[in-house]
Amino acid sequence: MEGNKNWKLETGNLTQLPVSNFQFPISIMRLKNKIAIVTGGARGIGKAICKLFAKEGATVMIWDLLEEGKETAEEINSTGGKAEYFKISVTDKTAIQENAKYISEIYGRIDILINNAGITRDRTLMKMTDEEWQSVIDVNLTGVFNCTKAVVPYMRKNGWGRIVSAASNVGLRGNFGQTNYSATKAGVIAMAKTWTLEFGKYGITANCIAPGFTQTEMTAKIPKEHLANIKDNIPLRLLADPIDIAYGYLYLASDEARFVSGICLTIDGGWSR
Repeated sequence: MEGNKNWKLETGNLTQLPVSNFQFPISIMRLKNKIAIVTGGARGIGKAICKLFAKEGATVMIWDLLEEGKETAEEINSTGGKAEYFKISVTDKTAIQENAKYISEIYGRIDILINNAGITRDRTLMKMTDEEWQSVIDVNLTGVFNCTKAVVPYMRKNGWGRIVSAASNVGLRGNFGQTNYSATKAGVIAMAKTWTLEFGKYGITANCIAPGFTQTEMTAKIPKEHLANIKDNIPLRLLADPIDIAYGYLYLASDEARFVSGICLTIDGGWSR
């Protein structure tokens, strides 16, 4: 492992360094001249997707309610990439439709939609409130429906499109205290399989990514003792960096994945083996 700057040796064990130390490999411009929309692109996995896509030649549209999205766009633009930030909620159908139209008019098309926006409101079933259930459904499931329905007409017109949505291992296996979240992620997987059948004849693929536990603001809230137990159950004994997940999105959004549709790509360090 000597010479690998992403790892260090501590007391005989390999220890992962912070995400910020990761260096992008040389870009081969897989997404040159593509127009990509990334929901929830302000931070975490979404931010990693935006930065990677821009480095690979895409012009990135960040849809997020968080003002950090503006900073992400500025960071991309300051390093030679192209990005715009729009303060949009995936639950706001009117704003979504209007902005999709605007992007199509300004840039001539929309090539890629990354449905990444999501929230959690964890609680066991008998303690979960109606609001906790509905808010997760509205963002994680209906939000994917809203964005995809608004963007697909422009992809059909082009005869080319990539839809990649954020699923989760819990959509495949379930998870204690996540009835709402698990239901949305299972639904996202089913929608991608359905859209494969509906949109394939237009040159549009639809896939999902099921990330394992990743170093984001969401996992930062997990108690250290519980996090240690999680790592012990991951064969690679570490959490993913957001960039690990972003590379999966890059592949499914690229020309190289032209014959890949209807799948859920699991990136979890072997946890769901």
